[in-house]
Amino acid sequence: MESFFKVTELARVLDYRNRFPRIGTESVMLSQALARVLAADLAAEEDLPPFSRATMDGFAVQGASTFGASEANPAFFTVKGEVDMGEAPDFSIGPGEAARIPTGGMLPAGSDAVVMIEYAEILDEETIEVTRSAAPGQNIVRQGEDYRSGEPVLPKGRWLRAQEMGVLAALGRTSVQVFRQPLVGIISTGDEVVSIDRMPGPGQIRDINSYTLSGQVAEAGAKPVRLGVVADAYKELYRSCAAALEKSDMVLISGGSSVGVRDFTLQVFSDLPEAEVLVHGLTISPGKPTILARVGQKAVWGLPGHAVSAMIVFSAVVRPFLQHIGGLSNDSAGQVRRLPARMARNVASAPGRVDFIRVRLEKKGDSLLAEPILGKSGLIHTMVRADGLVAVGMNEEGLEKGDRVEVIPI
Repeated sequence: MESFFKVTELARVLDYRNRFPRIGTESVMLSQALARVLAADLAAEEDLPPFSRATMDGFAVQGASTFGASEANPAFFTVKGEVDMGEAPDFSIGPGEAARIPTGGMLPAGSDAVVMIEYAEILDEETIEVTRSAAPGQNIVRQGEDYRSGEPVLPKGRWLRAQEMGVLAALGRTSVQVFRQPLVGIISTGDEVVSIDRMPGPGQIRDINSYTLSGQVAEAGAKPVRLGVVADAYKELYRSCAAALEKSDMVLISGGSSVGVRDFTLQVFSDLPEAEVLVHGLTISPGKPTILARVGQKAVWGLPGHAVSAMIVFSAVVRPFLQHIGGLSNDSAGQVRRLPARMARNVASAPGRVDFIRVRLEKKGDSLLAEPILGKSGLIHTMVRADGLVAVGMNEEGLEKGDRVEVIPI
């Protein structure tokens, strides 16, 4: 077993995603599909909407019949009938004819516009005058204007939000094929780590990482499985890791990833059946002592023990891997969107690594200012105060006040 880091650049680590397969799929009811990832391309099997309808209360007309209408020179129309909600009209509209229509009502054949009721004056039961023209297509939605039958609607790999669920509901999809939510086993290591329901003794700390990582896993659309605290003992860690692999699609182990005498994570990863250590050390800060192994078809991560470092490594590296195996496409709405901002002050950085700076966002005029929050990687309050992370590139010596940056929300 090699004892020292051979750090890998962040971009190369992310390329390893393609060495891990997507997980399986399942069918879920539409009501349970929020924040799931679509597992197959979907096309419309009917026009949406299925009929042309009004978007305003008023009168359905042929738009050409209203051209030139004004208060000084109104156009006169014969009222042919009235459209009832939820029913197809049994009459058609010709030049100079109109029909009362409510919002959402089906347009009678021959009509192609709706005159808003504010611009129509009722003269008698059969006659109205119109004081403003309505171009064809105005105040209506045409049949198939959202989607035509056979047209692609949603691509495979799309994160399903409320709006995507609305489209599926409109198309009558009561169930949908999605990728299974990855199960992620989470293990904390260290003789000094105790469960959160215990009072720490001298030299001990409560298990923070099981809960921070569980939250991040859930936010990424996966299911966390907290597997407790494991002591700094090779056999116990090996047994726990092997058991976690049997019930999980990915395993996260926090602590024990550096080069200390009692850090067994790398040795355990190397000794697991069908194991290949891909990464031992990242060119990022904080989070350099990170391990990535491929055990069979699954990713196993050795994350730093400091809570902040583990959270930053998850945001920068683990989350993209997790979303990849969970089927999310790289351009899906479920990907973390970066927020444009300007640095509020200078920040120094060492070249040769990517520095992730915790920042608080403040609104100033039409812009966002990113105020750095400095602190050691063992201080969780720095993440509590932060709204996001700013990455300082490997070849940069820092950022200056006013520099444009992209903030990764956390």
